[in-house]
This record gives sequence, structure tokens and C-alpha cells, in this order.
Amino acid sequence: MSARLTIDLDRSSPVPLYFQVAEQISEAIRRGELTPGARLDNEILLADQLGLSRPTVRQAIQYLVDKGLLVRKRGVGTQVVHGQVKRSVELTSLYDDLRRAGQEPATRVLALESVPVEEEIAVILGLAPGTEVLRIERIRYAAGEPLALLHNWLPSGLAPLTADSLQERGLYELLRSAGVRMRVANQRMGARAATAAEARLLDERRGAPLLTMLRTTYDDQGRAVEHGSHVYRASHYSLEVTLIER
Repeated sequence: MSARLTIDLDRSSPVPLYFQVAEQISEAIRRGELTPGARLDNEILLADQLGLSRPTVRQAIQYLVDKGLLVRKRGVGTQVVHGQVKRSVELTSLYDDLRRAGQEPATRVLALESVPVEEEIAVILGLAPGTEVLRIERIRYAAGEPLALLHNWLPSGLAPLTADSLQERGLYELLRSAGVRMRVANQRMGARAATAAEARLLDERRGAPLLTMLRTTYDDQGRAVEHGSHVYRASHYSLEVTLIER
């Protein structure tokens, strides 16, 4: 069933009509009047209800799709997606942040294996090339949708990790439970286009914008205990930073 919208347009305003429509739909999502999964009427019906041309309504819908608030699904129509995950700059895992935000996280483990460490990762972890490390590959979900593709490398023997435990709990939580005292991390954020494989796993189009994160975490003895290389759907994820004047 499609959600009913009340949209008031000011046709004398210099603000474009498509933008007025988009902003009022966005506000309805923010207030919770349009909940995740709610389906909008199709563009023809919306255009008729609002007395607008179909291209104007299509432009408004596309604007919200590009912002990550709506998604078009073949055979279903246009639906509201879950809100963007906002993450503070703290030494926490994505699992911790999702759970704290009230979004029940889910995990699919793609790989959990001991492998000889590559030279680049060996330097980061302070290990000799060829040393066995634990390599983990996972997809993290929020509100039933894929949010991030996570790759991690850990020195062997840090914690008794299994696929089942990684599906039920976050990596940092498991490390803390094993007595690993994580104290500080170096992190670098970036952005790039999704590869074909990443787009397939994250339910995105090839070339869609992804946020990237490289993080190396150290314990209270200064030893590297984990290195991660992660990509996030830019339409569903953002990073918040608090700036303090000195």
C-alpha cells in the first residue's frame, strides 16, 4: 500500500517546484511520517495529485534517490530506505555504532582463514613477511540492507574467532572479551567508485560512490592488533567530527 503525502506547493516562490516536493518528502521521512519500507505512489499519480508535470515529479524523486532517502525497486516501486548511519570518530566498531543507534546489525561472513601475510600488511602489523595471519571478510547489514564490505587482518592467536561468533557479535567486542586492550588507532578516510564485485555484494550499481576507510588499531603496549580496509555505501553512511578550538 502506498503512503499518502500532504504536500503544499507555493507556485509564486522562486524555489523550484521539484525542490519543494523533494524537501517536503524529506521532512516527512525525518519526522517518521514516512517509515523505512513505505512505498510512494508512482510518478504519474503523484503528478496528477499535485498538479505537476511528470518530469517535475521525476526530478524530485531522483533528487531523493541520489541523496539515499528513496530507492527504486523493479516490480515494487519507490520506497523509503533506512536513514543514513552517522558515525562519530571514536575507537568503536561499526557493529558497536549500529547497535548504539538502535539499528540491529547483521553480518554475513564471506571468509575466515589463516593466510601468509602479504608484504604491505606485514609492515603495517609489524610482522615478518609470510607470517600466518587471520584474514576476515564480512558484509555488514543495517535494517536488512547491505551497508559495508569489511576486510580485516589480525595476528594469529589474539582471540578464538569463529564465523558464528562474528555473525553474532562485533569484532572489537570479541577482541575485548579475549583480553585485548585496544587503546589507539590510525584511520584514513577516502572515496572511490565501486568495482563490479563490490557493487554486486553491496546491492549498488557499478561505479557508485563508496567511502573507504583504512584503520590500524594498537593495544596498550603499542602493538598492532588489527588492520582493516573497509568500504561503505556513501548513500547510507557518513562520518561526524567534532572540532574544538585551541
